[in-house]
Amino acid sequence: RFNRASLINVGFLESGNDTDYIAMHDVDLLPLNEQLDYGFPEAGPFHVASPELHPLYHYKTYVGGILLLTKQHYEMCNGMSNRFWGWGREDDEFYRRIKGAGLQVRRPSGITTGYETFQHLHDPAWRKRDQKRIAAQKQEQFKVDREGGLNNVRYQIESRTALSVAGAPCTVLNILLDCDTSETPWCTF
Repeated sequence: RFNRASLINVGFLESGNDTDYIAMHDVDLLPLNEQLDYGFPEAGPFHVASPELHPLYHYKTYVGGILLLTKQHYEMCNGMSNRFWGWGREDDEFYRRIKGAGLQVRRPSGITTGYETFQHLHDPAWRKRDQKRIAAQKQEQFKVDREGGLNNVRYQIESRTALSVAGAPCTVLNILLDCDTSETPWCTF
């Protein structure tokens, strides 16, 4: 099963000391407005895809889509919970982690394109999301995971591929996440 939060934790850990901040960026959300700021989020977590701009999600505690954080701020939150297998809810739990760390989420101002600021490429008829909730996962999705995150993500790197995107060097990692069925029995179907 897919685990977005664990994959973001892995990306954070594998980025090493060469980076000073991370962009948690959904691959199916493309920015259309060149005024969007992807700069260093010095004043705290910066939610580029804020509820006023995101084409689908408009609730005030939403921090998904595109969120920028310094590495220090991500560590203060212990990253994201590894308990969220399948699609959804990990961002909502991460919002509570951000607040628990005493951080304030900032959002863009002066962007006038509203819900036309991004193109959302997801087509549920073509690629269905793994939304199945299994056993105790239904209750777990609303709790704050105070134990897990960066400190206990378990994975193997299957392969690394170096490439260039518009002249910028990139590394694509093929990751195998550890599925501990005693901890999260819903990590398998």
